[in-house]
Amino acid sequence: MSAARPKSSAAKSAAPYRRRMGVLPSIIFMSRWLQVPLYLGLIVGQTVYCVLFIKEVWHLVTHAMSLDETSIMLAVLGLIDVVMISNLLIMVIVGGYETFVSRMGLEGHPDEPEWLDHVNAGVLKVKLAMALISISSIHLLKTFINPDAVSERTVIWQVAIHIAFLLSALVMAWIDRLTTHTHPEHYHDLAARHPAPVREVAETD
Repeated sequence: MSAARPKSSAAKSAAPYRRRMGVLPSIIFMSRWLQVPLYLGLIVGQTVYCVLFIKEVWHLVTHAMSLDETSIMLAVLGLIDVVMISNLLIMVIVGGYETFVSRMGLEGHPDEPEWLDHVNAGVLKVKLAMALISISSIHLLKTFINPDAVSERTVIWQVAIHIAFLLSALVMAWIDRLTTHTHPEHYHDLAARHPAPVREVAETD
């Protein structure tokens, strides 16, 4: 009996305190569900990219014997570009919904993304910036493989935009790191409120 009391008191202290919300705060808080159609629209876009990917693969397979090495390399880079954009969409859909709309309850799920357990608005921005850099790198590589297809002005602009993406990602990562070190108690509170799932170990006699 003495061992059961600390567990009950700990459970009571760990239980979240819920305060009754007013009408206006409830309406404002519920407005986050207006983002759901936006994420559903991104899922439709993801479907379109899947169709485009299958179309490009079919074109590559059916014309493999008539294409030279450069054309095949450009086609493969195009497929990688589609995959990178698809990964960007997944991060926006899953991470954005989890961060700004509602929790999915994926804790302990075997297919839970590794990056989702520590995602927040700052981390999501940095990951999106890194994805944009990867996509920009693919476009630059395609340009460098076949430079005659574009003008010199286009190459300069692509390099400038790529450098701008790099600088933006560095600045966002630095700001996120600075915020984490400036207000560490905020992130400790979040970790305490949403602890990582603990697997139960069967007791043996």
